[in-house]
Amino acid sequence: MNSTKYIALLRGINVGGNNKISMPILKGVFEKGGLQNVMTYINSGNVIFESQKSDIQQVKELCEELILKNFNLKILVCIINASNFLECLSHAPMWWNTSKEQKHNALFVIPPLTGEYVFNQIGETKPEYESIAFFGNVIFWSAPIATYSHKRLSTIVTNKKVYNAVTIRNANTTLKLKDLMEKS
Repeated sequence: MNSTKYIALLRGINVGGNNKISMPILKGVFEKGGLQNVMTYINSGNVIFESQKSDIQQVKELCEELILKNFNLKILVCIINASNFLECLSHAPMWWNTSKEQKHNALFVIPPLTGEYVFNQIGETKPEYESIAFFGNVIFWSAPIATYSHKRLSTIVTNKKVYNAVTIRNANTTLKLKDLMEKS
């Protein structure tokens, strides 16, 4: 049986001393749970692995169940298959991650919400404060450091439905994950 490569992006772990999960232990938990070629990257909850399961929802449920059972934490996990992850990143806008004077992030939308829905919830932005675009379930966002506090994207924090269905990675982490996926 063929396996499918995935990335799991755990939401809200190891932030401010909350929801602590050791990446080496998580790697072992995923391996014991039947996932293959498991690799973690940094402490923010990024796991690349392969599974015999082709249904993303089943993979998501398995990962969340393994975390709950082994860490006693109810953590939302965004699961993206490798080809979808790489396709979304290949459609990153030209302005994303180009200026050192800006912060650049990728917001990964966790289904059942969609990138389009979250993008529309953000509302109209002011180009002098930020640039936002999306492809699939990934929203690309850049904002000048000097006007960072004026960003419109902060509106998602006040919309709990949206905020709870998004996990954010900076551009450096996102691009490193892309490199790791392409090499593994």
